[in-house]
Amino acid sequence: MAKQICAFFFCFWWVLFCLGHIATADDPVTIFIFGDSTVDVGTNNLLQSSSSRADFAPYGIDFPYSVPTGRFSNGLNSADQLARLFGYQRSPPPFLYILNRTSTFKRDILQGVNFASGGSGILIKTGKFRYTEVVPLGDQIQQFATVRGNFIKLIGPEATDKFIAKSLFIVSTGSNDLFDHVELPSNSSTSVDPEDEFFYMANLQSTYRNHLEGLYKLGARKFGIISVAPIGCCPHARVSNTSGVCREELNKLAQSFFISLQDLLLKMSSKLKGMKYSLGNAYAMTMSIIEDPLAFGFKDTQSACCGNGQLNGVIPCMHSLNPNLCANRHEYLFWDLYHPTEYASRLAALTLYGAGTRFVAPMNFSQLAAIPV
Repeated sequence: MAKQICAFFFCFWWVLFCLGHIATADDPVTIFIFGDSTVDVGTNNLLQSSSSRADFAPYGIDFPYSVPTGRFSNGLNSADQLARLFGYQRSPPPFLYILNRTSTFKRDILQGVNFASGGSGILIKTGKFRYTEVVPLGDQIQQFATVRGNFIKLIGPEATDKFIAKSLFIVSTGSNDLFDHVELPSNSSTSVDPEDEFFYMANLQSTYRNHLEGLYKLGARKFGIISVAPIGCCPHARVSNTSGVCREELNKLAQSFFISLQDLLLKMSSKLKGMKYSLGNAYAMTMSIIEDPLAFGFKDTQSACCGNGQLNGVIPCMHSLNPNLCANRHEYLFWDLYHPTEYASRLAALTLYGAGTRFVAPMNFSQLAAIPV
């Protein structure tokens, strides 16, 4: 009888051991997210002076319990959707949020962190004039350096290097840099000077390279980069044209930005040992929807679901301003003046995660995450 009991507990222990190893093998890749409002999950809620906020109704109307979380969406955004595809039940939380939870900070960071800040950009000055306070990309990377320092205290330097090298670094930024270049008072002429544009884009590429190299020096090896969508076609941009068509100067900048990213990442990956990347062409992804909306289930690719004025693109989506609010949100490409609906974000995430090289190259995000280090 004793032998049977021992055999039972041995088998029970062995099953638990195997299940534990299976669970470990299936654990999602750790994700660190950087960028702007396209992937911000609540950072700006914690910036007292920032006017780039989404922590009020009707934002979050389709989030569980209709809670406005600071996501610039009616529900989940692309960061959330990608996290789900990688096996997360919940998206990695904002750095500033877990920083305030000192008792669990070191445990929380092992599950990934989101550093993104709505209104921010590649350049340190981007967003400051419009929104007063944002967290620029460079500062987000400094925050990650703090996280890395805590990793070293937790698991040691060698294990930290391995852990970070296996992790996926997702960066979605650039649109606010382009908006500021065209729309700020000092740049608001009716046409963009080609020479000025050339130097601006060169500065943008150089600064972006410095930021990505900074992440590389901190141990990052897998970069999932998301380019700028056709921002000239968002409701805010359309209403500045009397005819309501896309603003071509903004779209041309977005296309130039993508081309510069292709060149930048190719050069960096050829020089930096072990660097791998995936570049998502948000411009092509979005234009494919705008050119054939019914194929993707959309009925309106011009108006904001939430807002007021022409195309609901003049007055922001704020409950206090009594905005129009569409009922069929899954049929709209745009949720507010600038941002996609939850449904559109889901399509974007699915494309980044699993599509072919037409939209994401030289590999998709799931293939990038699977590369052994």
